[in-house]
Amino acid sequence: MSTKEKSSTSRRDVIKNALLLSAGAAALGRSSSGAQAQATGGSPTPAEPGVRLFDPEGLPASNGFSQVAEVRSGRLLYLSGQVPRNAAGDLVGAGDYRAQLEQVFANLDTALRGAGATFADVIKLNYYAVSSIEPAQQRHTVEVRDRYVNTKNPPASTFVFVSRLVHPQWLVEIEALAVAPA
Repeated sequence: MSTKEKSSTSRRDVIKNALLLSAGAAALGRSSSGAQAQATGGSPTPAEPGVRLFDPEGLPASNGFSQVAEVRSGRLLYLSGQVPRNAAGDLVGAGDYRAQLEQVFANLDTALRGAGATFADVIKLNYYAVSSIEPAQQRHTVEVRDRYVNTKNPPASTFVFVSRLVHPQWLVEIEALAVAPA
């Protein structure tokens, strides 16, 4: 078997295993109560099927995100990193971090809706911003994000500074993981 064939087979196996794990998680969620629990382990909420976002004891208090996202059932949606380009592919907000955030979140919203989901279904956000962003500009991230996410039960998140993104004019890229109703 050639190296290319091995790589292709390995990739297929990884995808197959991920799909099996996803299906297994969904099946487990259906075989138990399948109810949504809030951070306190409270009552079900229809906006987040089979998901519990919470901060376990023993971890520092989080500010604006949840430490853990537990998936009990639903459809897992992996959204590719969205960048500040409009539907025509044009850069939006050259040199303007806030304008680029606005476009990126609008793109995430479009991707979610295209998959039959909303921001209420997002359980994890990964942010990649260029290191040239001034500390004062970071507040824009929360301001824009909070118009989209459930701020009382926010998704888990990671924010990373990078030296640059694929296109030198992009200042931010954000990817998301969501769990939509089955």
